[in-house]
Amino acid sequence: MCPCLSQAKAVLDMEHGRYGNNPFGTLGDSGRNVLALNVLLLGDRQSGRSSVGNALIGGEDFQTGACVSDVSVTTDYQRRSRNFQRYFRRQGAESDLTLRVVDTPPAAVPRPQSGVQELCPEGVHVLVLIVRADRPHGDTHLEEQVETLFGPEWRRHALLVLTYADWLKEAGLHQSVYLTQASDWLRALAEEVEGGVFFLDNSCDWPSIRGRPLRDRLLRLSASNHHRALTVRTSHFGL
Repeated sequence: MCPCLSQAKAVLDMEHGRYGNNPFGTLGDSGRNVLALNVLLLGDRQSGRSSVGNALIGGEDFQTGACVSDVSVTTDYQRRSRNFQRYFRRQGAESDLTLRVVDTPPAAVPRPQSGVQELCPEGVHVLVLIVRADRPHGDTHLEEQVETLFGPEWRRHALLVLTYADWLKEAGLHQSVYLTQASDWLRALAEEVEGGVFFLDNSCDWPSIRGRPLRDRLLRLSASNHHRALTVRTSHFGL
């Protein structure tokens, strides 16, 4: 087992029932454990949300491409799922990981809470905030939008993905140096999210190659929260 997953296993082996919202189940006749996680992608237009979604599921199911007249390719909520067999071990047994990844339209959605509730009725286990590395002054309202949806606890369930990390190589910047030179809001966001920062190289043509390290990061983050899910603050919207 790789070192990054050994830490997750230590938390996975803990008793989850007492924390509520136990997303573990068993898979048919095989009897294998299955961990199902809901992942929500949030970001501005052309931030690379669909590319991150494809990396997570290891395919090309999410539509990607340049927007026209600043109109995002993603105009409605999309959910894609994939089961990764025998992805990790829990209590000495092989376990599957099922990811349900929801790609959201940009912030111009009138009732974002409705779409999240419909596609993730069990709640959201991991929030992936997506910002382009070559556009560090992008969606400065992202944090406010997430807190409106989920309240202050969102920070414990979130990680920041900086897409187009291949741009850093072209610019001759190391990742650590880039963060020290980033805008104030982006540095603050990077420090706030419990899952830390993940750099995604969009020049890679194989989502399965890009996705494994990101999936491992999601698994560790969810395990640190005992796989509890965030729920939308419906009371804030008067529902």
